[in-house]
Amino acid sequence: MLVEVTAMMLFLGLLLGFVGAGGSGFIIAILTVMFGYPIHTALGTALAAMFFSSLSGSVSHYREGNMKLKTGAIVGLSGAIGAWVSSSWSSFIPEDQLGWMTSGMLFSSGLALWFRMMYQAKHAGKEAAVPMRASGLRFYIFAAAIGLITGALSGLFGIGSTPFIQLGLMLILGLSMRFAAGTTMLVIMPIALAGGAGYYTVGYLDIRLLIAVVIGTVLGAYIGAKFTKRVPALMLKTCMVLTPMLGAAILLA
Repeated sequence: MLVEVTAMMLFLGLLLGFVGAGGSGFIIAILTVMFGYPIHTALGTALAAMFFSSLSGSVSHYREGNMKLKTGAIVGLSGAIGAWVSSSWSSFIPEDQLGWMTSGMLFSSGLALWFRMMYQAKHAGKEAAVPMRASGLRFYIFAAAIGLITGALSGLFGIGSTPFIQLGLMLILGLSMRFAAGTTMLVIMPIALAGGAGYYTVGYLDIRLLIAVVIGTVLGAYIGAKFTKRVPALMLKTCMVLTPMLGAAILLA
């Protein structure tokens, strides 16, 4: 069945790379609904797979100068703590209830992404009005809080929490859209690594399944991304918002 999983993830990667979406919710939905994997295993797999997708994104944003390393390190490390702790909590939640909760978080993620796009459109071409200085007790408290909350969401529900992280960086720490996007890639890496490790310790991470998912999605996304410029911007934004919501709908099927 792993061959079928890889083939499906290749197709899914084409779609996700095409629209520029993360797709952890889609991965969870496909693994549970189409292939019958327990949702706990699907959550752990989707979360761990995000490490590899965010790694390449982090390198690219770093080279482009779109990253605040200190902010990303603090938010990411505190997020790793939240993801590690919350990943063990999911084992106490029955599968049917966890499915509904994850679906709800995916819908919320789509709404948060829509809000971020509206914020970005309103502040297009502008830097953050009052960026918080990356020093002092206030900065460390807020940065750690953003990491702990978004990391806990990622660890418990297997989602990337990308729009939530970006909103926190922009609205609370005052980062511009440019730096929020780049820094988020760095933040996701330790969250995905710690969350995946947490699921592995409780027996909910299948390494062979993870390899199949990573191979399929990475190859597919690489190819699909080459066709992104052929699609109108409005269509891309619409697909990005609807992707997690569609994953949520499939998960409820």
